[in-house]
Amino acid sequence: MSGGKAVRLDKLLANLGYGSRREIQALARAGAVLLDGVPVRDAAGRIALDPDLPARMTIDEAPLDPLPGVALLLHKPLGVTCSHKEAGSLVYSLLPERWRYRDPALSTVGRLDKETSGLLLLTDDGALLHRIISPKAHVAKRYRVTLERPLTGDEQRVFASGTLMLEGEEKPLLPAALEVHDATHAALTLSEGRYHQVRRMFAAIGNHVAELHRDKIGGLELPDELQAGSYRIMQDADIAALFAG
Repeated sequence: MSGGKAVRLDKLLANLGYGSRREIQALARAGAVLLDGVPVRDAAGRIALDPDLPARMTIDEAPLDPLPGVALLLHKPLGVTCSHKEAGSLVYSLLPERWRYRDPALSTVGRLDKETSGLLLLTDDGALLHRIISPKAHVAKRYRVTLERPLTGDEQRVFASGTLMLEGEEKPLLPAALEVHDATHAALTLSEGRYHQVRRMFAAIGNHVAELHRDKIGGLELPDELQAGSYRIMQDADIAALFAG
């Protein structure tokens, strides 16, 4: 977020999805936009993008949405797709409808498939997104796995070996850490993110993933109190935790 940079009010609110510039101008003229409790009636006036602006400005008596540079921590439920265009329930439908029109747009940081639940990050900050997903960052991800068949006892060694090959690929997987909880429950921590990697890893050793839930990215864990389908805005401490794991 660029503290102190000033932009026209109508441009700011239009980019946050509040409507067209003409609609923003009408809101301002009607006294629906307040800054520090005072109506801002000139939509062409410039507003400083200070970090505390969402706490100082209201639109129709509701706090201003987060400024550009936002990152969200979301508890993705089952049956929801990480896409803008696919049929069915989409992860973006869990956010306020207005947020679909933000510019820059919010994007998921990587994806969880439709039948995987858990920790999902979204941001409109391209630099942050690429920093998280970059292989150079080595941001690990932990998945809670429920299996259809009991573990045989050799999975930890195979996954940690750095030699496991997935079907249709020519490069072995990086070593991955498996923590066994019981015969059919485990936690798998990966430092890469290939297509459907967890499911394909267990398929490669003759097992099948019945349930999959991601609960940690880097050092950032999914909060216990965050219900499926809910989200919260990430703070600086959350961002730091991502890269501290």
